[in-house]
Amino acid sequence: MSDIRITNCHTHLFHARHVPEDYPYPALKPFKKMPWLIKALAFGARLIGQHSAAEKLDRLYRFQQETDADSQRDILDNMRRHYPSDTRFVVLPMEMSAFGFGAPEVPLSAQHNELAKLAGDPDVGRSVIPFATIDPRADPQATELWRAIDGLKFRGLKLYPRLGFAPDDPVLMQHVYPRLEELNLPVMSHCSRGGVQGRYLSDYWADRYTEPEAFVPVMRAHPKLRICLAHFGGQRDWDAYVNPDRKNPLDDAFYRNWQVAIRRMIGSGNYPGLWTDISYTLFQFEDYAPFLRIFLTGEDEEGERLRSRVLFGSDYYMTRQEALSEKAVCFRLRNILGEEIFRQIAEENPAKWLGEA
Repeated sequence: MSDIRITNCHTHLFHARHVPEDYPYPALKPFKKMPWLIKALAFGARLIGQHSAAEKLDRLYRFQQETDADSQRDILDNMRRHYPSDTRFVVLPMEMSAFGFGAPEVPLSAQHNELAKLAGDPDVGRSVIPFATIDPRADPQATELWRAIDGLKFRGLKLYPRLGFAPDDPVLMQHVYPRLEELNLPVMSHCSRGGVQGRYLSDYWADRYTEPEAFVPVMRAHPKLRICLAHFGGQRDWDAYVNPDRKNPLDDAFYRNWQVAIRRMIGSGNYPGLWTDISYTLFQFEDYAPFLRIFLTGEDEEGERLRSRVLFGSDYYMTRQEALSEKAVCFRLRNILGEEIFRQIAEENPAKWLGEA
């Protein structure tokens, strides 16, 4: 294989102490404190012949073990085993103090500090590209965000609107985007119908805050801002696209498909700062990878635009819930896309999105 320096543009290192104890349900506390209960349930499922359920429980156990890590360094070490030694990882923290489940044990400032220390580690720091995060309801002056960027030298911003805020929230429009544009720093935003959701937020408003069109006011006001809508719309919308015969009149994914919207928005050329990544979604590899290859090999102008705006990302460690490993997906993706396109999405495009090229 040719020498490609991979940049994984979507990874996480936050752990259980960065997450409120009551999330997602207080009833799950025993499983968090005694993860061996999950293994016991998996063993019981196998005894009664429920092997599919047992496999899902095994994957849940792997995920739980990851979240119980003592430090972000432990999770980074686990992730690096799946990649060549020179791979870089954009690390995206989470602010989970204002979405209705109480405050986590470790506040965001400490999470940022630990990540900054990791990025400065002489052994592994070269592989870490730290991003800062904000929930505008928790930090209306963006004080912690700018401490991380100005003081700790973080390289971009992670947003998670599904927690309960709009991308064009006044705090972001007034105190965040103008200066990010000035500093030439990128934005990564969750863009999937799944994931973490505000406790008192309806599915309707969670989708309205998260959908691709929600960023149109931001992109119009800040056309030079590089915004990546993560997950290429998400697995639910990919599934609706791949299986149109399963149309559900109550499922918005069939009528307002986010994967299709992202492709059209990028392909139109009307949003030059819009990017997307393939994190988590492509872990349903057999179902979706052939479609991705067709999208990225188009020879018309729309195909060229899309190819230049897709980033490689995995969403580790969320993907520990899936059957395929990071290494397996990466190799399969490299094989099906070919060296030229894989290099573009894993090396060339990330450098442009990060402002390095």
